[in-house]
Amino acid sequence: MSTPEERLAELGLTLPQVVPPLAAYVPVVRTGNYVYTSGQLPMVDGKLGVTGKVGAEVDPEVAKEQARICALNALAAVASVAGGLSNIVRVVKVVGFVASAPDFTGQPGVINGASELLGEVLGEAGRHARSAVGVAVLPLDAPVEVELIAEVG
Repeated sequence: MSTPEERLAELGLTLPQVVPPLAAYVPVVRTGNYVYTSGQLPMVDGKLGVTGKVGAEVDPEVAKEQARICALNALAAVASVAGGLSNIVRVVKVVGFVASAPDFTGQPGVINGASELLGEVLGEAGRHARSAVGVAVLPLDAPVEVELIAEVG
């Protein structure tokens, strides 16, 4: 069986640097065997590639890819305090926020981008409880934001 790091490489992905906080908080906190991430935006090399509301300026499939980037950033944050991806015992909970046009109701499909990546990288340990919430606006006009709680060894 391959490791999470190997599965990540098979997907053609690498863990990015942990995204620095945008305000007065830290990106990740470990307490005991649990790690809590702050909300992770779809930042790549310090920039958002897409902005706007899903269902208006942002297509839901594009937003789903952005949620995948958020999950990758969250994995980087967890790995930074857990000693690597292989030390993740289980992703316990994912909360996804989708900046939505008033009539958009496809938030679960958008956040599937994050959930699917976690499953691809972590296998059964990536299966989790989840909420997908529509909101009026997110920081920097991001279309999506994801946070997670993970149990680590």
